[in-house]
Amino acid sequence: MSASKVVFLPGAVLPAPLAYSGLVDLLGDDVEAIVKDLEVYRGASPPADYSLDTEVDGVLRETGARGWTRFHLVGYSGGGAAALACAASEPSRLLTLSLLEPAWGGHWDWSPRHERLWSEYDALAQLSHEDFMAAFTRLQVRSEVRLPEPRSAPPPVWMSRRPAGIRALMRTFKTYALDRNALRRFDRPVYFALGGLSNPDQYGEIAERLGGVFRDFTLEVFHQRHHFDPPHRQEPSRLAESLRSVWLRGDLLASAGAD
Repeated sequence: MSASKVVFLPGAVLPAPLAYSGLVDLLGDDVEAIVKDLEVYRGASPPADYSLDTEVDGVLRETGARGWTRFHLVGYSGGGAAALACAASEPSRLLTLSLLEPAWGGHWDWSPRHERLWSEYDALAQLSHEDFMAAFTRLQVRSEVRLPEPRSAPPPVWMSRRPAGIRALMRTFKTYALDRNALRRFDRPVYFALGGLSNPDQYGEIAERLGGVFRDFTLEVFHQRHHFDPPHRQEPSRLAESLRSVWLRGDLLASAGAD
């Protein structure tokens, strides 16, 4: 069987090559990869009309340039939210969908705990860039998790654009109309990797909701991982095995003409 064609979308902090280099290197010749940065960082500042559709358009542009008609899509955090939007709006293009703790999962009848968490995210809007990033990361993990102290060395140049990009993503999460019925109709394999130390009021509840929507849904819990030491960086061998399994199923379904 030929190499699997896969698009990897990162979160809103690390650039895609830094986020996925270890995993893609491990996958080797089994994968023909597009490791794609988010469109929110394509220019000097987020586009004024930015939405998750901007990210979907970017995925279609890059795959179109390669001549790919069908592909596997992997998205982490903000990239996971973009991957969900792609599954809803362009389902025929996807062979499989792999979600690595998507930051947002659409508009549902969320629990009070989930709603309170998003109110806490809203309250970060007035913070300075430095304070914003510290509070933003703290909210996404369990209270007992000890996050690393900020480094004393100057941050990389790309880091200065992250608060604006994260805020743009959070704004579109409030208004974007993710088509739930389209997700219910999506019949390709869906894989979800969940960190056991991530904030369950966010990522655990998103996994639970999506697990009740997608027809073919596999949840894998990485008990020692959280959102900022995710499996694609800390347990790439285990994740690679899981991804290969779901990609094989997707490729076989496509070969059998199960559309």
